[in-house]
Order: sequence, then structure tokens, then C-alpha cells
Amino acid sequence: MISVIERLSPEAALRPSRHAVPLDDRLGHTLEQERQRALRTLIQNPVLTAAGSMAVEFGLVRRHAESLRSWLAHNTGWSLQVSSELARLRKTPADTFDATRPARDARSQLPFSRRRYVVLCLALAALERDERQTTLGRLAETIVGSVAAEPAFSDAGIYFDLKQHDQRRDIVQVIRFLIERHVLKRIHGDEELYLKDESSDVLYTINRPVLGAMLCVTRGPSTVSASRLNDRVHAIIEEPTADTDEARNRRTRLNLIRRMIDDPVLYYNELDERERTYLSSQRGLILKQLRQATGLEAEVRAEGIAMVDEIGDMTDLELPEEGTDGHLTLLLAEHLADRLRRDPQAVVAMTVLYAHTSALIAEHSHHWRKDVNEVGMNRTLAEATIERLAALRLVKRLPDGVLPLPAIARYALAEEPQNGVGEFGLFYRD
Repeated sequence: MISVIERLSPEAALRPSRHAVPLDDRLGHTLEQERQRALRTLIQNPVLTAAGSMAVEFGLVRRHAESLRSWLAHNTGWSLQVSSELARLRKTPADTFDATRPARDARSQLPFSRRRYVVLCLALAALERDERQTTLGRLAETIVGSVAAEPAFSDAGIYFDLKQHDQRRDIVQVIRFLIERHVLKRIHGDEELYLKDESSDVLYTINRPVLGAMLCVTRGPSTVSASRLNDRVHAIIEEPTADTDEARNRRTRLNLIRRMIDDPVLYYNELDERERTYLSSQRGLILKQLRQATGLEAEVRAEGIAMVDEIGDMTDLELPEEGTDGHLTLLLAEHLADRLRRDPQAVVAMTVLYAHTSALIAEHSHHWRKDVNEVGMNRTLAEATIERLAALRLVKRLPDGVLPLPAIARYALAEEPQNGVGEFGLFYRD
């Protein structure tokens, strides 16, 4: 820059360039990018700590806390609490029974089992009553005692016995889950040794601010008298709404924006009449506000809307993805997209997908990982792949098989479009 200015006359050097961007505009763009990065991080990581691996993002959240809090309250109804140590987005999804985002084993990425979720809840309850520090052994014994003391657990088929290796693994995975979220900090010891020998122990420090922020409900579960699961879940997250048109419109808006933030695709046929009418009239404004706040770009098609993450840091699952699992996912997606092209109402039986996976293994095993040839791996891989596609809203799992959804058309083999558009209104890949 200096060498360029030296070649100019003093008068010319002082004249602004035709292509220069005003400083205020550059600063405004930088602040917008910071707010987007902060919001994107919060959506993916509702609990952030100052000392965690996302300390930089935590700093951005603190810096823009007021504007983030205001935007979230107005557009999603979610609350944001920020202190010097912790940022907690209290985020309620639009679909509370969506099973495509389970807690997962940190190493294997396998979803938590029913028993492991029970262990997690009992561990949090035990930590709430514990001192500043605790040990793995003491925590395990408390959980065993809690299970034994409550007949409802045995009635539900839940047992916990530290003599069994798989049950010790449950508590170890729960502990690692809590360490990842900074509820616990390991001081001394190794959980792997505990798996081999329950007499081994590990010492932890409890991070009480994070522990207190883990539960995300509007009402304490212990205050709910309903016995059915659906009723209990509804009661602890219920958000009372006034019985007025204005309040109902606000609730509709909040639910739509929550779905577009949380779900890869919003399909119009899954909306009720009020939601479709509201979205039809307010779509332009909503999508503009979402783009400004998050940086997500909307793809609007005949069947629905996808908020596309061009950066990739708001995406739970990536497709395409490298490796055996990623390649198989693409091949099965292509197969299902072809079935959708031939019959939009086609439900593909899992037995058909098992057989197709076997054929793909035979064709590609020479460059896939070695275990794909083991007995039963065709079923295991097919099930995991369908789970991934369902989480991406590309298929829907039904009792009698798998229903390909319109967005999967982008993974079909290309054909010549008719009248300038693809066979499907949504995401046709040409």
C-alpha cells in the first residue's frame, strides 16, 4: 500500500478511491459476521464456557449478548443467559419427539441407549447433591442405590449392576459426556482402568454453574403429576400462550423459525393450514431475517424450504462425507432418489435396502474398510445410513419401510430436465 501511495501526487493520495469501502460499512460487516458466528455457535452448542475449546466464540457471545438475546426472544422465544463463566441458550425444538438427534458415545458415535439416558439423569441428580468434588466410584454407587430404591425402574425393565462390564461402560460414557460439556473436570485417574477393574477410581471437580444450567425446561419435572411420557414432556416445556389472534400468530412464527433453524428441510405438507398461510404471507421477511442473523441461505422449492449452510459449522451431519459410511450413504441416497423418481409414493422395504447394501459391499469392498464383509454388516450399515438420511430429512422411517422425501432428489443421477426444471420441484441436482 505504501509503494502505491508513493507513486501518487499528495492530492491524489488523499482522494478516496472509487472502489474504497467506507470504514463504517466495513465495521458494520465485521460486527454482523461476529454476531452470525456467535449465534451459529450457540445453536450448535447451547452451553458454552469461558474455559472451553470455544473460548473465542464464548467471547463473541458475551460481546454481542444484548443483540443476540433480543433477536432470539423476538424470533424464536428462546432465552439466553450469559455470565462471565457461562453462556446458556435455553433452546426448545419445534418437534420435541424428533429422535434423529440423540446423545452419542464420544468415541464410537453410537446413540445412547434407554438405560444410558437413565444413568445420565441419575448422574446429574447425584452430582447436584454432591460436594465440590466426587469420584467415579461414589457416583456409580449412588446410581446403583437410586435404581435399587425405586420400584419404577425394575417395573420398566431398568437394572444397574456394576459387576457387569456393559453397565460399567454406561456410566463411563455418561461421565465422558459430562466432561465434554464441562460439567465435570477430571483431576486424577482414568475411566479405562475402571472398566477393567471397578476398584480403580477417578477424581473429578464439579462445575456447578454448568451443572445448574443443564436442565432446559420451563417447569420442574418433579412438579408434574402426569404419568404418560408424552404428557410429561409437554408439561415440562409448555409455553403458555394467550388466546388471541396476535398471540397465535406469534406462536406460529416462533415455531416456523425454530423449525427452519433446527431442521435441514421444512416441508410444506407437514405444516397445518395456519402455518402454511402465515408462511406464504411472511416468507420473504422471515428468510431475510434468518439470512442476516445466521448467514444461512434459503433454497425455496415447490415442496418446501431448506436453509443451506454454505460454511458447514451449523451442520450436525455432512453429506457427502469421506470414508465407507459416507460413500455408502451417497449410494443409498442415489438408489432411493431413483425410486422416488419412478414413484413419488414409494415405500422401500428395509429388506430391499439390506439386499442392495450387500450388492454395494460386493462391488466396493476392495476400497471400503475391512469389517464390511463380516456377517450382518449389510443390515448394520443400512440401518445406520437410513438413520443418517432421516436426520437430514431426506427420508422418513415408517413401520413398513423407508419413504424417500423430495429433497433426496438432489442425489439422483442427472437426467435431462423437462421445461427447464427437474422432475421434482425441490433440489434436483442437474
